Amino acid sequence: MKRIDAHLHYRTGNPHFDQLAQRAGHENSEEHLRAVFAREGIVCAIVMSNLSMASDDMQYPDFLRHYCAGIGSESLMPDRIEHSIETAEKHLRLKDCVGLKIYAGYTPRDLSDPAYMPFYELAKRYAKPVAVHMGVTAHPRALLRYCHPMQIDEVAVAFPELQFVMCHFGNPWLMDAAAVLEKNENVAADLSGLIAGKLDLEHYLQDQHGYVEQLKTWIHYVEDYQKFMFGTDWPLTGFGEYIRLFEHIIPEKHHESFFYENAKRIYGLTDLS
Repeated sequence: MKRIDAHLHYRTGNPHFDQLAQRAGHENSEEHLRAVFAREGIVCAIVMSNLSMASDDMQYPDFLRHYCAGIGSESLMPDRIEHSIETAEKHLRLKDCVGLKIYAGYTPRDLSDPAYMPFYELAKRYAKPVAVHMGVTAHPRALLRYCHPMQIDEVAVAFPELQFVMCHFGNPWLMDAAAVLEKNENVAADLSGLIAGKLDLEHYLQDQHGYVEQLKTWIHYVEDYQKFMFGTDWPLTGFGEYIRLFEHIIPEKHHESFFYENAKRIYGLTDLS
C-alpha cells in the first residue's frame, strides 16, 4: 500500500533530532529515511518546518520536497511580522509549499490573535491549508491553553473557506478534538506524534488498552474517516510499528483513505507517482 506521512520534521546534523531518532529506533540521516520510506511504502511526506520563515531553513531533499512553512513566535514580533507575511507569500506561491504551520502553545497567542489574520488570508487566497500544533507539547515552558483543540473552533468559523489541520488530533483532549472536527467541515486532523520513542506494539496494546479504545471511540465519533491522516512526527516517532498501530485502530476499509488519499486531497498533492 502507498502511504503519505502527513507530518514529520527534518533537521539532520542536529543533536536533539539525532537523540530523538535513536530513541525511536532510527537514525537521523537522509540515507536512513530514504531506506525506511522504501521499506514502508511511503511515497510522499510533508515536512513541518520548525519555527522559522527563513527560506534557507526550508531546503529539503527531493523526496521531502513538500512542506508547510512554519510560523513561530519570532515571525510575529512587531519588527518582523511584515517581512514574515511577505516571506509566507513567497513560500505559498511555490508548488512544493503545501501550507502553513502554526506552533500554538509554543507561541503564547490565541489562534484568533490579530497577528495571525494576514497569514489566514494568505492561505485562503492560495487555497492551501493551515496546520496547527494542538495538544500536549514537547517543552515544559509552552502553554497548553493556547494549544487546546477549542482554539481552532473560532478561526474555523471565521474562515469557513480555509482548510485547517489539527495536528496530533489535539491529544490528549480527544473528546474536545472530536467535537471540533465533527462540527466544522473545514477542519481535519493528523494522527502524528501520539507516541514518543520506540514502540513495542504488542505490549503497548495491552498496557495502554484504555487509551487505544478511547482513540478508536473519538475517531469513530466524528463519523468521517475522510478527515483523518496518517503522520509520524518523525523523529519523535518511528515508522513500522506506528503504521501497524493505526492499521489496528483504523478500520481496514478506510486504510487507503487514511494512509494515502486523505493527505493527497487535503494538501493538494497532485504530482505523486
